[in-house]
Amino acid sequence: MDGRNHPRTYRGNPIARRRVLLGYTQDEAAARLGVHRVVVAQWESGKTKPRAENLVKLSKLYGCTIEDLLD
Repeated sequence: MDGRNHPRTYRGNPIARRRVLLGYTQDEAAARLGVHRVVVAQWESGKTKPRAENLVKLSKLYGCTIEDLLD
């Protein structure tokens, strides 16, 4: 696992941290969510926030609550 996929790299972003802990790449997560990889990268960098419908999809994919993704 390289540094970009290490959970500590994403300790400040719960969306990224969950993705990495589950072993998904940004491409894999994006495909499962029906969005482009750039969108996932923007959520993880804090540049944009996921819309409500995408938060629901993320919580189902990552097996957590929406609140967990917003911490």
